[in-house]
Amino acid sequence: MGTSLRGLGGGFGRAYQPIFWLVQRLADLFAIWVAHYIACWIYPQRWEEHNTIATAVAVVGFYLVCEPLGVYRSWRGASLGKELGTMLSAWAAVIPMLLLLGFASKSTHEYSRIVTFTWFVLSPTFLSAARVFKTVALRAIRVRGRNNRKVAVFGATDIGVRLAKYIESEPSLGLDLEFIFDERQSDRLATEAANLNPIHGRLEDLIKSARLGCVDDIYIALPLCAEKRIAALVKSLADSTVNVHYVPDFFAFDLLHSKWGELGEFPLVSILDCPFRGGAALLKRIEDVVVGAAILALVSIPMLAIAVAIKCTSRGPVFFRQRRYGLNGKEIGVLKFRSMNVCEDGPCIVQAQRNDPRVTRLGAMLRRTSMDELPQFLNVIMGDMSIVGPRPHAVAHNEHYRPIIYGYMLRHKVKPGITGWAQVNGWRGETDTVVKMEKRIQHDLAYINNWNLWWDLQIIVMTVLGAKKNPNAF
Repeated sequence: MGTSLRGLGGGFGRAYQPIFWLVQRLADLFAIWVAHYIACWIYPQRWEEHNTIATAVAVVGFYLVCEPLGVYRSWRGASLGKELGTMLSAWAAVIPMLLLLGFASKSTHEYSRIVTFTWFVLSPTFLSAARVFKTVALRAIRVRGRNNRKVAVFGATDIGVRLAKYIESEPSLGLDLEFIFDERQSDRLATEAANLNPIHGRLEDLIKSARLGCVDDIYIALPLCAEKRIAALVKSLADSTVNVHYVPDFFAFDLLHSKWGELGEFPLVSILDCPFRGGAALLKRIEDVVVGAAILALVSIPMLAIAVAIKCTSRGPVFFRQRRYGLNGKEIGVLKFRSMNVCEDGPCIVQAQRNDPRVTRLGAMLRRTSMDELPQFLNVIMGDMSIVGPRPHAVAHNEHYRPIIYGYMLRHKVKPGITGWAQVNGWRGETDTVVKMEKRIQHDLAYINNWNLWWDLQIIVMTVLGAKKNPNAF
């Protein structure tokens, strides 16, 4: 390695990191203030002292919420959508905080409701625009070789090879792969390791390059059973300023919203977990109550008309309550407008098919337009369901599929929804093959794994616009 290792470390952005930190926060302050100012200008309304106070409180509140959510962490390598989702979740938490403070201080009469609502909408728009600009600018800079970090991978394992290929294929990450190290014989390396950069076998070379500042970050990609080698390597690298990251091979597991945590003094990683805990659960519930109540108010008259039409066109009750699995697999009663001349809810339920004789003429129209699901907004208000989530299946169908499809019951770690990611992608209606149900489950688990408030709103809009409707909805 010799003297050629010298002078390779560092990066354009390292010395300016505190400036980036400050600029990002100032940009958020500016975005929130400009949004409020424009809202007053549109109305129009003079800018008063109480507007300045509200803006200052919003900015401070936003900063306070952003820190625990990790909004201001480095998003290098993360998706823009996830960053925007985290930021939007932070702003969504600020809104009830402002409303509560206004109510407690008895100052709500000083603020125009139209201006306030416009401000609440414009702020996340400007905050998102600032982050999009930042991301595009940084990616353009990194593609040109600036603001880059020099990295090394220790371990030519399967996960190490995947990581190395990903780094080399994504120049916008701003990561320059300098070295790949592995002490083992070539016959013990991953099959595709030979296609990568030359592999250095001496651990001393890696330690030397770290001490000379030739690399900024080292990714250890060894299997979980190599804890002694990992511990020895970390101990050796502690005598340098390099950042060390461990890349565990969790691809061996089907992870569900995995995250790091601790149990007393014991660190742990949750392999199968629910995303809706703490602030996320509160945010999800606020979304359900606010949006659900608004939709119920809009559809109350159409629901009344549908109820009268059902009663006048066929015998039987207006509503049909079917047993479904809810949160944590507990049974709930899901409301629907009756669309058939039967109310089946036994151990064996036949899904609706094309030209099903059980479906009434009015019921066919209701099912085709999904209006038979409108009463489920009452389930949402009662807390049994969410507006967005995996669609609840009949208990009989759950019992049929759970031993057939791996991970099927994981969809019940969240509340079932009126609409969901699977539905807007066309995986709704009859599932006459296991493959169709597997596709639905894949979309449901992807939603649970990557949930954020912004995605929920996207799914609601896609549902209203009828994205990817499936002709199999009978």
